[in-house]
Amino acid sequence: MQRRTRTARRWERWLWVLGISAIAFAFMPLYTPLYTLLRDTPLQASEPPQHLLLFPSQYASTVIAPFNQPDYYPIAAQPSDAYRPLGDWVGRLILPSAEAYQQTAAATQETDWAWLEVHLAPAEYRDWVGQTVRLAWQPTPLTRAYVAKASRDVRFPPAVQKTLEKGIIHPIRLNGRDRVGPLQSLAGGHPYDDVTVVLRGRVTPEGQLGASPTLRVVREPVQETGRYIGLVKFLEPVPPANAADLPAQCPGEPPCESDDFRVRHYNPTSRQFDGAEEIVRVPQQPQDKDGVFNATTRDLVRSPVADAGWYITGSPDRTGKFTVQSMQPRMLVQLQPQQTILDFRKGLDYINFRNWQDVEQRKGTIQSVLIDASANTSENAKAEWKEGDRALLMHLYGGRGGSHKARESLILGTYAGHFSFGLGQVVRDPFTNELIFNLDYLQVYGNGSDGTLSGANTWHNYMGSLIRGKAGTRPVSDVLVKLDTLTEDYNFGGARLSFFNELLGELSLIGARYRIGDGTGDSTITSAASCVQDSAQGMFLAIQRFRQTVANNPQVMEWLRANPDDPTTQRFRRLARLGRDLEKQLMPMGILRWDWAQNADVLMGVRSPEGALRESPDEDPGEFISIDDFQIRNLLTGLISWRTAMPRQAHDELAMLFLTNGATLWFLRPNQVGGNDPGIAPLEATLIFGGWKLPFTELPLLTFLVHRTFGGATIPRVADWLIMLTVLLAFGVVAIALTRFVQRTSPSYAVKHFLTWKPASLSWAQTLLTLVKFLFVPAFLEEYLFRVLLIPYPKPWLAEWRWWGWALLALGLYVLYRWLYLRLTKQQDKIAPLRLMLSMLLGIATILTYRLTESAWTIIALHWIAVSGWWLLLGGWQHPPSVLKWQKAGR
Repeated sequence: MQRRTRTARRWERWLWVLGISAIAFAFMPLYTPLYTLLRDTPLQASEPPQHLLLFPSQYASTVIAPFNQPDYYPIAAQPSDAYRPLGDWVGRLILPSAEAYQQTAAATQETDWAWLEVHLAPAEYRDWVGQTVRLAWQPTPLTRAYVAKASRDVRFPPAVQKTLEKGIIHPIRLNGRDRVGPLQSLAGGHPYDDVTVVLRGRVTPEGQLGASPTLRVVREPVQETGRYIGLVKFLEPVPPANAADLPAQCPGEPPCESDDFRVRHYNPTSRQFDGAEEIVRVPQQPQDKDGVFNATTRDLVRSPVADAGWYITGSPDRTGKFTVQSMQPRMLVQLQPQQTILDFRKGLDYINFRNWQDVEQRKGTIQSVLIDASANTSENAKAEWKEGDRALLMHLYGGRGGSHKARESLILGTYAGHFSFGLGQVVRDPFTNELIFNLDYLQVYGNGSDGTLSGANTWHNYMGSLIRGKAGTRPVSDVLVKLDTLTEDYNFGGARLSFFNELLGELSLIGARYRIGDGTGDSTITSAASCVQDSAQGMFLAIQRFRQTVANNPQVMEWLRANPDDPTTQRFRRLARLGRDLEKQLMPMGILRWDWAQNADVLMGVRSPEGALRESPDEDPGEFISIDDFQIRNLLTGLISWRTAMPRQAHDELAMLFLTNGATLWFLRPNQVGGNDPGIAPLEATLIFGGWKLPFTELPLLTFLVHRTFGGATIPRVADWLIMLTVLLAFGVVAIALTRFVQRTSPSYAVKHFLTWKPASLSWAQTLLTLVKFLFVPAFLEEYLFRVLLIPYPKPWLAEWRWWGWALLALGLYVLYRWLYLRLTKQQDKIAPLRLMLSMLLGIATILTYRLTESAWTIIALHWIAVSGWWLLLGGWQHPPSVLKWQKAGR
């Protein structure tokens, strides 16, 4: 009876479902328009995130906190006059539905746009604040070409599900969408609508509120944290009335420090921190799935960098209290170096050995070091940085070491870190009226667990954010490169061109396609595709594009020919030399990576997906080639550009290359600044095997040997082989002349018959085996040991005298080795001195060839030809112990 009742109830539920479905189907024509309207109406505030919808990750752990959700901060709430807006236009991106994109594309031919919830606006558009408007591109040829190149259909492969389960954040809301462009990928980069941006460049409002208002931009929005900024000094934590209101979890021993702090604002009149006092909240961030806190307020007042004050960004919360979302130490961006280096060699020494020295002991501190080899005083070096100056920023972060259970550590003596480019500019501080640095990053960032998105990021968002910023948990090296040939525009008789803008554009384009994994949703890091490899690719593409732009402009070429002595022409020639040095750095093997070659055509709009020439900038530019799907090629392709395979190597060697070309470098080195997490410590970003150093020194000997090995593997050009043959011919002539001179003065029979025509009587198989043997021993072995490993690989910043000093040392060791060889093999006869002289001559020939060709293959070939020719043709087979086994057997 009970079973029948349950069955009847089950059938009754099914009948209700079918009945309701039939009614809904019948009235579908009536409610479909209403559904469409609701679906396409943007949210006025973010819905509370559902933590269970995400796999465990840092993003999932932090987004659940109320103070990390956008609707925690009322849009209408404004702080006191002590704060300033972070920009003219600031807002939150909201991802429209796929259907909304289709409808807009059909009506306006626009495929890339997003909703923007306006948080800040200029005074004349104050009524736009709190409204949700459309954010779209200015309809110019450049923006249309940019959107076309950056847009891809997004289809996740099955492998993405596995990384999602590991806590990696992918743009899950974009999966299945067509023609996802830069604005859409930025709005949909996170699982929720929580990306705040500031609009830079020319912003054009269109329409009126209530009548399709639109903001049109010419630059990709910059990711930002907070709405307002203030300059304060933290005085003391303010305990809550109830101890139970203290944070429940924080680094270190309980109790946790209060979230509330008494601060004093900067007073521009007295130029001191004696302005208005206020209580602000700096919320303790929740720990992630590994128990790591991205930020903490413990010992914040006692921070070594606290005296200079902090720039804090954030917004008033629902109670009106200003809640800090990002922090930046003022000391970091002040134009006040702690050390100024005016000597070129000392500058190289700082880059190689001092920048990361004693990194653990420097926890919580900041280093600010200026290197200017052209200035004669520290004051003159500092004075060269003027308001408005731009600089290329090169960013490198290290690891999160320490005693924490989830600490990072060296693997085989190596910690890779992360590299990116960015833009630094000298600006006027609105609070102090002093000159400071404004820093933005152009991130090329693989998918991670914290939700960091590729593209333009302010310092406050990428470094200072309490949610996912790097400043509190990682040591960082930001080097600002000031070089007029690189950063200043060129005016060729009215035709204005900018290499720097080309570089920033290429990096923005690569960042946009990284956000969607070029259509896969997965920006996988491999040995050949990574933050540093693809940032370097952006540099390479900028060089190629700028060269193409100049060559294809008849007006510019004519002006250069007509004005050879103009300062702009001279500066352009220096840029050409810099470009050659950069290409050599980016292509150390002497050959171009196949994927970079195709991407140069694709991203510059030269070829279509099928490889044919494109006819329109709006045409599909084709896939941005990634080699993630070609696992066998990964390692070899990465080795072709091995100098940019490790972030630390790219950071250091590019800095030295720019310094060699006349740049001024400013190093900014925060080391886990802010509150103190006793469980973590800075971990140096290293070169390959760079953590293994000689005792009591900073010398990573194994690293040097690896770099010299890879450097020697450079593929020779045709010209290099011609140089080798020329040196070989000269060596042969000198060797024969020297031998004949000695023969005329020596009565020895062995000497008189040395180096004379006497071919060995061997079969073709024995001859082939002999050649193979001599290729490896002695040619390869001796050249690798006495030339490649002992002599530094030629680099632009390596002084000639230093290189030749190492070369002479290597030559001396080689001759000593040959002398010991003759002695140990009991060949100390009358012919030994002549053989030593010829060995020294061979060493000189290979050293000269190595200096001219920069390739080990040419010197191995020279050595092999010389030894094989002597042994097979000039009687060398007669001199033990070079007699082979089969020759002995034949006697």
